[in-house]
Amino acid sequence: MATDSSLLSSELELQQQEELYQQLLLQTMGKMQSESPDSKVIRPQPGMCVKTVSQPDQQKIFVNVCQSTSVPPPPELSKEALVELLQSEDPTGYRVPMSLGEPHTELDNNSQGCTAYDVVVSQEFFQKCQKDPLFQQFLILVCLEGLENKYSLELSRDWKVLKNRKFFGSVSEQNIRTKSRPVIQELQPEESSTAAAKRPEFSLLVEPPAGDPEYLIAEIQLPGVPSSRSLVLDVGEDRLVLTARPSLFHLDVFHPFLIDQENSVAQYNTNTQILTVTMPVVSS
Repeated sequence: MATDSSLLSSELELQQQEELYQQLLLQTMGKMQSESPDSKVIRPQPGMCVKTVSQPDQQKIFVNVCQSTSVPPPPELSKEALVELLQSEDPTGYRVPMSLGEPHTELDNNSQGCTAYDVVVSQEFFQKCQKDPLFQQFLILVCLEGLENKYSLELSRDWKVLKNRKFFGSVSEQNIRTKSRPVIQELQPEESSTAAAKRPEFSLLVEPPAGDPEYLIAEIQLPGVPSSRSLVLDVGEDRLVLTARPSLFHLDVFHPFLIDQENSVAQYNTNTQILTVTMPVVSS
């Protein structure tokens, strides 16, 4: 039986693109299995329980702010710097590493259904916040904002810290990352090789062009790269890092958006030799 070679070529290209899609998506989500896996299961320690309500439906919400030595602390911040940060136009420039757990249904003291969320932060940072009311308020605020961004919630800022309860419900394990993103050191083969690599031509496009941005699209030209197997991509919250081995290209660029890393995807077109990374925008 005669076979159309053009169909085989097209099918092979689609297969390569699908392989790249899976490879880069797995790397972006931090689920690549290796000798040193970049995630692990922890059982956090209770810290404090914050009671608030969702808006506009006024449903009762409990936020369990937990602590763990496995979560890295944020950069050192003095009280004076925190005051300046809170008064600035863009306080989101200071990021607090945290692990946001899935919602779980609980019963309150009146046997009414309610929702609880577990947020895990650095034990060192949590202890610091416990010693200063301003830092504690800041910690609660960033926890609420983190939950709002991840689960499309609107939570009341009229919260209450429960005095005699450090946790609502039962403490459960969480799967956290053991590497901060982007992992620059892991992406670079060697310092000398990276220095020899060229910065590729690229463009950053916002969709839609007008109004609130929904997607940030990076188009990176990689002439001479035959397939996806030589590419290593890492999508950070506000940073994109790409290395094309061996020492062909290296791109490390910041952008003014907060990206949904988990749902970012990438495709490499072997004909045009252009890598397209589509990243959902959480906020700008």
